[in-house]
Amino acid sequence: MERDVRRLPKAHLHLHFTGSMRPTTLLELADKYGVRLPEALTGGEPPELRATDERGWFRFQRLYDIARSCLRSPEDIQRLVHETAMEDVADGSGWLEIQVDPTSYAPLLGGLVPAIEIILDAVDRAARDTGLGIRVVIAANRMKHPLDARTLARLAVRYADQGVIGFGLSNDERRGMARDFDRAFAIAREGGLLAAPHGGELSGPSSVRDCLDDLDASRIGHGVRAAEDPRLLRKLAERGVTCEVCPASNVALGVYEKPADVPLRTLFDAGVPMALGADDPLLFGSRLAAQYDLVRRHHAFTDEELAELARQSVRGSVAPVEVREKLLGGIDAWLAS
Repeated sequence: MERDVRRLPKAHLHLHFTGSMRPTTLLELADKYGVRLPEALTGGEPPELRATDERGWFRFQRLYDIARSCLRSPEDIQRLVHETAMEDVADGSGWLEIQVDPTSYAPLLGGLVPAIEIILDAVDRAARDTGLGIRVVIAANRMKHPLDARTLARLAVRYADQGVIGFGLSNDERRGMARDFDRAFAIAREGGLLAAPHGGELSGPSSVRDCLDDLDASRIGHGVRAAEDPRLLRKLAERGVTCEVCPASNVALGVYEKPADVPLRTLFDAGVPMALGADDPLLFGSRLAAQYDLVRRHHAFTDEELAELARQSVRGSVAPVEVREKLLGGIDAWLAS
């Protein structure tokens, strides 16, 4: 009999802030603020998205921006983080690193610094209430000027002892060269933060290589397109760079046609560490445990291999030693059950 993947202890390393919202919460907040939601966000099913062309990516971003506009108060932020933590705990997560671009929330929350502090306060409360270890990756937007990224990097470093553990780079990787953001990432790394930019999703292997060479990335958001370059796979494996792979998201955005096409086996067999992530459950319709179920059903991963994926997620995290040991022990116990 198959073991329940929701009971498999794991770490969640690729989850975006607004995208982690429950659909029911979005409907309630939209009603509260009189925001008219498009049918794609009210139909009860994940919207049909295909971001491999610019129109499709624009539509994805528009839906995301509309959802984000419904987060207007500290109470809304607290609700989102608390509910997200509860969902993660139910899926077996013992550690969550959630990614956020605070500049997107600043206009409604009183400015950039208040936005960061409201988010970190919500994270602290949710961690205490649910027992889930939660930390924050502050992400710059590659569609904006690199100087904005430097400002964010300095702020991220300022809050490094208050819950910020990493610095990322998100949005359409077909826009803006990674090297344009090298100074921002240098600021973050010098301040002790993990470098975790997006790469190898909408763009090919070269975008992963750029993240390694220009930004000295310790983790790669997505990274699946590295499977197209055997030399790059070897480089990732040798450096032990974890790829935050989000299979349901890859299919929903049209990077791959169907779940079986996502090159999980290729990365796994090449020894590239992976951490499965849900990316944006609000838009893609599935959370963390569902990613493990997808890998089992469409890629024939055994329970032993699923356990190894869970271990890789824990090792790729910045969780404290005692949290790692507890999760790794729980993974062994899951296998022994």
